[in-house]
Amino acid sequence: MSNRFTQYILIAMVLGIVMGTLIFNLMPDSRVELAGDINLIATLFLRLIKMIIAPLVFATLVGGIAHMGSGAKLGRIFAKTMGWFVSASFVSLLLGLVMVNLLQPGANFPGTLPDKAQSTGLPVSAFSVEKFLTHLIPTSIADAMAQNEILQIVIFAVFFSVAMGALPERSKLILSLIDDVGHIMLKVTSYVMLFAPIAVWAAITATVAKNGLLVLWKLVVFMGGFYLSLLILWGILVVVGFIVIGPRYSHLLRLIREPLMIAFSTASSEAAYPKTLEGLNRFGASSRISSFVLPLGYSFNLDGTMMYCTFASIFIAQTYKIDMSLSTQLAMLATLMITSKGVAGVPRASLVVIASTLSQFGIPEAGLLMIMGIDTFLDMGRSATNVIGNSLATSVVAKWEGELGPEHAMGSGDVVPPEMIPGEVPAMAGH
Repeated sequence: MSNRFTQYILIAMVLGIVMGTLIFNLMPDSRVELAGDINLIATLFLRLIKMIIAPLVFATLVGGIAHMGSGAKLGRIFAKTMGWFVSASFVSLLLGLVMVNLLQPGANFPGTLPDKAQSTGLPVSAFSVEKFLTHLIPTSIADAMAQNEILQIVIFAVFFSVAMGALPERSKLILSLIDDVGHIMLKVTSYVMLFAPIAVWAAITATVAKNGLLVLWKLVVFMGGFYLSLLILWGILVVVGFIVIGPRYSHLLRLIREPLMIAFSTASSEAAYPKTLEGLNRFGASSRISSFVLPLGYSFNLDGTMMYCTFASIFIAQTYKIDMSLSTQLAMLATLMITSKGVAGVPRASLVVIASTLSQFGIPEAGLLMIMGIDTFLDMGRSATNVIGNSLATSVVAKWEGELGPEHAMGSGDVVPPEMIPGEVPAMAGH
């Protein structure tokens, strides 16, 4: 089933490119309207994904933390996780900075530059510690779930599960219920993912039908440089994976190929979350680790997005012939390291981060207008890279904690029961 699902995704992508190109060339007058109608299918699929994300994250996270056994262990895992995230973010930002300076994609830019006074229409606001910290804490868990604010759900789930650990006898029934909810949500996920190939076809068809493939040639140097940089980042992540985890890391790459293609074709990391979680559990990572690290990764460990921020920012400076010293570029890197952590859940987050940063360094925000037209094509690569980065982070933390067991042989869509999860303990044990 897993191999067939992969084949269906690939077939859907090819069909999407072919049909999108035909619509773009043969139906120029109605292509935009038709693309919008077709994209409705992809939109419905993404809404289905959003529908299951909040309860899935909450149930798996609470169940995982409640089974950890002590607050000290949770603190240790959190420290290791954040240490990895900060290191990975720095490497991604630095790689983007190095590559854009080596390739110089904005030098002698042949196109017409947007007027510096033009507005992008993005919700730009200066980063502040107050905004970041207040965004962390939900005013209502119902509102956080309604808005799919993963980071806020994580905060509430941590408090909730730690409180359950403090009341082990009273929490047994609730924990059992939450475990059941988690397994039910995983089963719901398997149903939702049956629609993935159709959604992939719709997303690719609509994108190509609306923009055409020729739009890519207008910024071919920029896109080529960015995807070359992504490939190098992939290489770094793979090498680190083999160093830390060993030869079996190749099995993880095989297990996450489906979420990789889903993320790439739909340009959404969120759409790949359920399949990524399933792949990690099949790989042998304890659900206690994967259900804790993976949601955090969606807020703090977006490797592809990080690299894009520095690459695109310096590219825009190059097109406007703005000379930036090394110290200024490093200051921009440090700024992006901070500001990028405060926009979790914001639509087109990378563009918002870049727009906020450009104004702080005297670079015209209007420069983003050059790349906004091809942002979907760029977001495909970013989203796929985020899946690899978060999968690696989860596996590494599981390895460090001694909770990376043998790989489970399972069919696509199967649910991982507690007794199959490495290191799983009975409800409320150790409290």
